[in-house]
Amino acid sequence: MKKRIGLVFIFSIFLFSCTKKNEPITIAPDDFHNAVDKVIEVMIHDIFSPPVASRIFAYPNIAAYEILALQDNEYVSLANQVRDFTAIPLPSEAETVNHELAALIAHMELSKRLIFSEDRIEAYRDSLYTIWEDKNTNEFNASKKYGLTVAEHVAEWMNKDNYNQTRTMPKFTVDTDNPSRWQPTPPAYMAGIEPHWNKIRPFVIDSASQFKPTPPPAFSMEEGSDFYKELKEVYDISNEITASGDASEEVEIAQFWDCNPYVSVTRGHLMFATKKITPGAHWIGITKIASRNSNADINKTVYAYTKASIAMADAFISCWDEKYRSNLIRPETLINEHIDENWEPILQTPPFPEYTSGHSVVSGAAAVALTHIFGDNFAFDDDTEVPYGLPIRSFTSFKQAANEAAISRMYGGIHYRAAVDVGVDQGRRLGKFVVDNLNMVQ
Repeated sequence: MKKRIGLVFIFSIFLFSCTKKNEPITIAPDDFHNAVDKVIEVMIHDIFSPPVASRIFAYPNIAAYEILALQDNEYVSLANQVRDFTAIPLPSEAETVNHELAALIAHMELSKRLIFSEDRIEAYRDSLYTIWEDKNTNEFNASKKYGLTVAEHVAEWMNKDNYNQTRTMPKFTVDTDNPSRWQPTPPAYMAGIEPHWNKIRPFVIDSASQFKPTPPPAFSMEEGSDFYKELKEVYDISNEITASGDASEEVEIAQFWDCNPYVSVTRGHLMFATKKITPGAHWIGITKIASRNSNADINKTVYAYTKASIAMADAFISCWDEKYRSNLIRPETLINEHIDENWEPILQTPPFPEYTSGHSVVSGAAAVALTHIFGDNFAFDDDTEVPYGLPIRSFTSFKQAANEAAISRMYGGIHYRAAVDVGVDQGRRLGKFVVDNLNMVQ
């Protein structure tokens, strides 16, 4: 009797195991959101510059989108739409591929190749692999094989975007003889980052200079000049919004949109960095919020991430092209030298030239892309900065959020008005071009 019970028990375990191995693997939008969040976590740890971070977002999202577009007639491939990109390989007809699963695998694989701390992505990936393989070994293996094949195809295209070549180009040389030119700023006095970013291959725009903005006001320290007025405006606004000693609305706005991964803290002889998300990561967070609030399915979610990240990647190329063309000095340097040697901006000045404002350009482009997907007057509560100790802010539209992100740079004391106003317009024009020239939805 005991032997029979034992055999029944073993047979039941065998049947349970067989059933378990054939469970369908379901990938939900939150699975993709969580993977993106993990990549951002590693990016913060590794401290990537805002332009480089935009590249890290774009390529994995494109790989995932292309796989999903294969099995959904609503979406159109980016092949021959995005510069130099060719159609991805098709899956084998002999294998049953879960496209959602393959898309997520391709995303994680490319993300791993684009960051430094690969072990952190691998640990996260392997924990998911264990779950998926345990559910359905055949489906997992076929989907993994295909996802990695597509990742390889996208990686081959990615590696020809001139990024590797820019790693060996000369560092930026500071022009100390011209008083209008950018100088490194305290406390770290870092060299200008990514001076050759305009050589990165764009995704949709024709060239880095296609959306070249009007020049900034002519440099002049004459008190009646337009430039001096803008300099004095930064100083006066800073004093006004900090006069009470309590955090004003303007100070809260500046801090909310800081998004500077290079903030240095000095304690005695010790200097270290406090790690934050980049402007692009903040808008990726807004994309997640919009996708969740609209109950977007996995395909629309990845579509939103992809269009937003492409717009932002091209926005950084465009903005950085102008930054190192105009090479304009930051307010902090001039205020300390000519107006108030003890003045400090509310935000720490990031290490690159002033004009145009990167956050303004990128926010303008991202807002146009997201408005195209989710519509005008899409209200949302932005909790992106909560993990970094900042409260939720509410917006009635993506455009309103972009406008606030732009003006935050003046409140923070790191940009003049022209860089903000011209920058957000530059981003909007670029974003419209991306939206008009990317046919992603039937």
